[in-house]
Amino acid sequence: MLPEAFLTPGSSSFTEFLSRHQPELLPSARLGDATVAQPVAHATTIVAATFPGGVVMAGDRRATMGNVIAQRDIQKVFPADEFSAVGIAGTAGIAVEMTRLFQLELEHYEKIEGTPLSTDGKANRLATLIRNNLAMAMQGLAVVPLFAAYDREASVGRIFVFDVTGNRNEERSFHSVGSGSTFARGALKKLYNPDLSETETVTACIQALYDAADDDSATGGPDLTRRIFPMVAVITADGYRAYDDDATAAIADRVIGGRMTRPDGPSAPVE
Repeated sequence: MLPEAFLTPGSSSFTEFLSRHQPELLPSARLGDATVAQPVAHATTIVAATFPGGVVMAGDRRATMGNVIAQRDIQKVFPADEFSAVGIAGTAGIAVEMTRLFQLELEHYEKIEGTPLSTDGKANRLATLIRNNLAMAMQGLAVVPLFAAYDREASVGRIFVFDVTGNRNEERSFHSVGSGSTFARGALKKLYNPDLSETETVTACIQALYDAADDDSATGGPDLTRRIFPMVAVITADGYRAYDDDATAAIADRVIGGRMTRPDGPSAPVE
């Protein structure tokens, strides 16, 4: 028989339920007053860009631990629910745990309320989770995800960015987070336009990740010998769809082929 806590009506927030009944299971309760003495794995870089009909999110596959490559094929892009995705940057272990809690949060709300959260509601719930991690962020274990969703009410793709305090802002066209984000955003500034097709937007995102890897040692570029390429997901009116390895590799191979003759990548037309 289930404990009474599970049978008592309450908030539709799974995080609030957990904080009342088993707060020690929350990611923010794990570290306490301890200090971080050893390097931990960090994940970078994530990019997202909208296009007519949806939004693309992509991430490189490298995790670093100080000056060491901790993992070459880490997953950084996750479905949050059927119509949204989270890309993780920052402390990898906590970011993955926060993402799983966010997935549970959205599923719990839908089961309790009988309807999914709105896109703004999802972004607000993620902001709360990030804010709850502030004490750990101040000790060097920061998590700064990128959130993208297809808004079924407005029929558009949307991108939300956060800081370590949970402050939420919306980007209308494209954005990037992580150590290589400055270089990735610079690439998207010259490649992006709002009328790109889905394939063109995916290509622009992979080009941006290539530029980030070219200038940021913590961002992993395409690994041709191991056939490890960026993770790509697209969210449209049909829901979340992850590109398989073959589809991503085909686009990445074209990008790499173009870089053989132009190492700095394509240039934007001068107007």
